[in-house]
Amino acid sequence: MSTPSIPFPGSIISSGSKDKASVLAIQHRLNQVGCGPVAETGVFGVETFDAVELFQARSVDKFGVPLKVDAQVGPMSWGALFGIPVVTSPPVAASPLLADTLEVAAKEIGTLESPLGSNRGPRVDQYLRTVGIDPTTGSFPWCAAFLYFCFQTAADSLKIPNPVIKTAGVLDKTAGVLDHWNRAGQKGIPRISNIDAAATPSLVQPGLIFVITTGNGNGHTGIV
Repeated sequence: MSTPSIPFPGSIISSGSKDKASVLAIQHRLNQVGCGPVAETGVFGVETFDAVELFQARSVDKFGVPLKVDAQVGPMSWGALFGIPVVTSPPVAASPLLADTLEVAAKEIGTLESPLGSNRGPRVDQYLRTVGIDPTTGSFPWCAAFLYFCFQTAADSLKIPNPVIKTAGVLDKTAGVLDHWNRAGQKGIPRISNIDAAATPSLVQPGLIFVITTGNGNGHTGIV
């Protein structure tokens, strides 16, 4: 039996979903793989809920890990059901700035602190100075500074302003990870929550900035 090539719709399909076409495809496929019978109505009701859970309980993802049994058809369950890659990225970034920023970042792969664990080094010091931090005055985590450096370098090459928020200061020992997130919200800059990203993976595209909170006011940031 050949597996239909149906791309992931970009959002989780679950009970009450309004995406009738995707629900129909799921119901049809569930019947094909022996998890029915399911009425192919395009309505994600109790019958479809139970069939999805049955499929998930029997199946693994592309890495061989058992699927989460939650009756929600997200990227992993969709890929297992239809046997195709489901999380795809656009071939290029959404704008020249993002594309150039990714090129800058790629050239920095392999940069190490010197000595390791010191938050110092010739290149690391350059990142920090880009956001106005003097690396000789203390130890400063530099992920946000690296981020700003990449965007600034790309913006300079395109001769345009750097739109990334510069976060630095004497009291800002994290180089601005959570400050960046908060100030972006205050400025009305669109932000994608982890819940939205999980529900709609297609929102996450090359060149976007990610922010992770690790607790106690600490965090990490980088470029997708």
